Order: sequence, then structure tokens, then C-alpha cells
Amino acid sequence: MRIDRLARGIGKGVAVAALLVWSLVPIAFVVTSSFKPGRDIFAVPARYLFAPTLEHYGALWSRWGVFFEGLANSALVTAGAMVVAVVSSTCAGYVYSRHKSRVLGASLLFLIVVRLIPPIVITLPLFPIVNALGINDTHLVLIVLYATFFVSLGTVLMRTFIDQIPRELDEAAAIDGAGRIGILWGVIAPLALPGILAVAVFVVVFAWNEFLFAFVFTGTATKTAPLVVSEMLGSIDGVDWGILFAASTVQLVPVLAFVIVMNRHLVAGLTAGATKG
Repeated sequence: MRIDRLARGIGKGVAVAALLVWSLVPIAFVVTSSFKPGRDIFAVPARYLFAPTLEHYGALWSRWGVFFEGLANSALVTAGAMVVAVVSSTCAGYVYSRHKSRVLGASLLFLIVVRLIPPIVITLPLFPIVNALGINDTHLVLIVLYATFFVSLGTVLMRTFIDQIPRELDEAAAIDGAGRIGILWGVIAPLALPGILAVAVFVVVFAWNEFLFAFVFTGTATKTAPLVVSEMLGSIDGVDWGILFAASTVQLVPVLAFVIVMNRHLVAGLTAGATKG
């Protein structure tokens, strides 16, 4: 029995180590390469000891100022999508949790099915609609698309959290004169805060790095950071890998810091269903 447990423990450890290597080695390569002199980035054999330099970051600032404009656009779109998705998911999750019917059950299943559709499938049909509404190349179109894309997952997640909150709290608040909006945001939302933060993390990670919608629905006014990075790859002057890695590192830092800060709540969100009574 002990041997079996030891074997399972070793197997899990190897699996976790392999996953960490698979995830962290490429990130470490990009970050360290952004500080290497250009000649050392792809040196053979690889040079692990080098004199760090900020020349690539300086070149990024001087030659690709549009990248930082893209970062500002990404930040604005991400923040807007997060707010819209969190508010919509919380309201919808409350309705699905507190009201049960076959129609609502069917609509929730529809939300899940729609979420499984690849984004590319709905991108082209949406293009003429976006043009007709006159919102192409605006922050609004990306905010709406990103929020819509995650409302289904956010709704399911929030319903799971709110299901764990006793209905007696709703009734007590109603007796005290609170309306539905007051109950939701004054009583339910504070107790479901881990779920709200988990939804926020999912939306932020997706919106910050999303490329397809931004590529199709934006031009120059609202170009996001991932689009500028793709332009670096397609530069007619050739790819300056040092600058590219510097841009990738700058783009990585904000969302990585956000995820690290919210890690505890993200884990709570992922395991919410496991604690449901």
C-alpha cells in the first residue's frame, strides 16, 4: 500500500514538474532574452551568463512608441470588458440561482453551448453588423465582444457561488425593506466576492491577450498590444528579436502581476463546484 502511494506521489510530482517546465521555460526564455545583447539571444551553445542590458527596452520606446499606445488601448478595453462581464454575470447568476424553471434551465444550457463555439465561427458574420452599427475600430466593440464571450462562463460560475449563500439572507433583507437590487449588491455580492474576482481574472487574462477580435474589428485608432507585437513579427526590416522579447515581457508583466495577486480567489473560483452542498 505504501509503495502504491509512493508511486502515485512520484507520478503526480513528475506530472506537475513537467507542466511547470512546459509553462515556465518559454516565459523564462522570453524574459531573459529581453535583457541579453542581441548577439547572445540565439547563441549556440546557449549563454546563460551574460551582462544584462536595457538596450532592447530603449529601442522599443524609441522605435515602437505605438506599442505603448496599444498597451493603453488594451488596458482600457480589458477594464471595460471586466466591469461589464462581472456585473452581467453576477446579475444573471443571481437570477439562475434564485429562480428555477425549465425555461431558465434550457437557457443556461444554451449559454454553455454557445460558449463552446470557436470565436472564428462568429467573427465573420459579425463584421457586417459591426460596420452597419458604425462601431468598427472603437473600444466599445471590443469591450462588448470580450464581455459577451465570457458572460456564459461567468454566469455559471456566479450561480454556483450564489447557490451556496442561504436564501434566508435574501428573506431577512427583504423584510428589512431591501429591494432586489439592494439584496443582490448589498447582501449577495459581498458574500460571493471570491466568485466575482475569479470571473474578473478570467476576463482580464482573455481580454489582455486576445488577438482575433482585435485583428478583425480594429484598425488604427484602437489597436491593442497583441496587434502591435504581430506587426513586429511582420516588419519589413526583419524581426528584431530583442525588441520583440522586450515588448512581450512588458505586455506580460501587468497581467501576470494581476493573476498572482488574485491567485487565491482564482483557485476558489475553480473549486467552487466542489464545495457545493
